[in-house]
Amino acid sequence: MSDIRFTMLGIALIFAGFLILGIFGSQYMEATIQAQQFGDCFDYNENTLPAQIDCNIVLQNKSILTVVVIGLIGGGIVSLIKGVRGKWDQDVKPQDMLGPGNPHNP
Repeated sequence: MSDIRFTMLGIALIFAGFLILGIFGSQYMEATIQAQQFGDCFDYNENTLPAQIDCNIVLQNKSILTVVVIGLIGGGIVSLIKGVRGKWDQDVKPQDMLGPGNPHNP
């Protein structure tokens, strides 16, 4: 892939990581506070009474989400670094060049 593609891929991965964190991360904040302060976790829905849920499952799901988000953002950072430091566009062999100005074109 070329340098620009790595840069664009990095930007997209970082954006996706923050987007997923913003959309799905808020539902775990409430359960984390409940588990640390009170020891019991409850699920609050608009139409029903609060239902007690297992805090360990919620915290386990939070850990999985955190790993996914860190993986996306980390992959994006690596891709950005590779795109910025890359020299693939400049290291084209003369016989592989296309377009005008190439003496090897018929």
